[in-house]
Amino acid sequence: MTARLRSRSLRTRLLVFITAVLVCVCAVMALTTVFAQRAYLMGNLDNQVSDAAERGVGGAALHPELTRDLTFLGESGHPAGMLAARLDAEGDIMNAAVVSQDAPPRSLDTAQANALKDIAQDGSTHTRQVPGLGTYRVTALNAGGVRVLAGLPMDDVLDTISGLVEVEIAVAAVGLTAAGCVCAVVIRRQLRPLGRVAATAVEVSHAPLGRGQVTGLTRVPEQDTDPGSEAGQVGAALNRMIDHVEASLAERQRSEEQVRRSEERMRRFLADASHELRTPLASIAGYAELMNRGTDRIEPGLAWRRVNAESARMRSLVEDLLLLARLDEGRPLQSAEVDMAALVAEAVWDARAAGAGHVWRLELDLDDGPALVLGDEARLHQVVANLMANARVHTPVGTTVIATVESTRTTCVVRVRDDGPGIPAALLPTVFERFTRADTSRTRAGVLEGGSGLGLAIASAITAAHGGRIDVQSTPGRTEFTLELPVTGLPATGTTTAARTAPV
Repeated sequence: MTARLRSRSLRTRLLVFITAVLVCVCAVMALTTVFAQRAYLMGNLDNQVSDAAERGVGGAALHPELTRDLTFLGESGHPAGMLAARLDAEGDIMNAAVVSQDAPPRSLDTAQANALKDIAQDGSTHTRQVPGLGTYRVTALNAGGVRVLAGLPMDDVLDTISGLVEVEIAVAAVGLTAAGCVCAVVIRRQLRPLGRVAATAVEVSHAPLGRGQVTGLTRVPEQDTDPGSEAGQVGAALNRMIDHVEASLAERQRSEEQVRRSEERMRRFLADASHELRTPLASIAGYAELMNRGTDRIEPGLAWRRVNAESARMRSLVEDLLLLARLDEGRPLQSAEVDMAALVAEAVWDARAAGAGHVWRLELDLDDGPALVLGDEARLHQVVANLMANARVHTPVGTTVIATVESTRTTCVVRVRDDGPGIPAALLPTVFERFTRADTSRTRAGVLEGGSGLGLAIASAITAAHGGRIDVQSTPGRTEFTLELPVTGLPATGTTTAARTAPV
């Protein structure tokens, strides 16, 4: 029974349990009422029996010599159906009669008299079944040798109790039926939110999550997420679980996308690195082959110069790749206090020497103190030099390049701005990625002119290793790289350099 009930719906189980509880409550109340009413009526009847016995003793005491006298039954006031008997010393009935309606008392026969035997003469009441008369409540008294037994019928009490039971059964049946109907309606209404939550869960379970759908999952309506109710708590928990599922799926998709992009970058990196290394190696091998065939086909000095140039190019590329590898591994850099104003000034001088056809300017804004940062001076110089080289190589002669150094209480900002043609919009999002070049054909202007697409990637990696950031904004006629580094936070050790602009 229990197993079958557990397989039913929650609505059915609640209705069964509530009905069972109501039945038990009604049964307890009915039994309590019946027993209380019966005790009350029996108490009244016992009092009446005791009064009748005392009146009988009083009437028999007027003629104690008449041991079989029942004339006191002829007195008025005795209810119909009352019976009385005179007893001897052994308790045997000597004479017994019953009061009739509008008729003299009628004597009891032997069977009826035998039903009244063995009644203790102590005034206690007893229940006896008298043949032909019904159920009686009887008692016996002994007063000075006068022994009288009296009894009253229990039919009225029994009929009252039976009627009360019938009424309570009818009322309970009607009440339980009405309560069951009301409970069914209330339970159905109260479980509707839970049904909507279950429907939402079923709908979510049918969503194609395996195919990567991470948005648009059905949510439990807000009205069914009230934390004040159990159904609302379940609905709110289901919404949180759906949010977690969507977030997890989105994160998995982002991770997979990052892995794909990483694999693509790695394949591209290996292809570009292989090409960059293969080109100088092929040149060196070619010149070596020509020299092995004899010196009449090529001048030895030219061949050696080309071999040295390609070797230098290959060595520079390998050093850049090793530097990026060390930065990717998180190897610590040297740490010392670096004056970025002096470092940028040196880089501008070096750029002027390499690109005399450009206009180079330096601007310093150091009102808040010297531009001191904690880091590797050589690597920071490499960052600024790469930015200068990028502006020199990718802008025409006559372009103005301005390097600005600004210092605040928390950061040192270096800006390299030029008025050249700008970076193509399609290239701008990936300008700091490795082997990113505007010229996809891999042609070179010169052996040591760069062009491998690692300069800005190295600048970004070194900046990140120093806890800074680098970005770029470019439009035709204005390209600006911004380098931000945290300052050391040390007190100034010299006089503040005023803001100035100087051509270099």
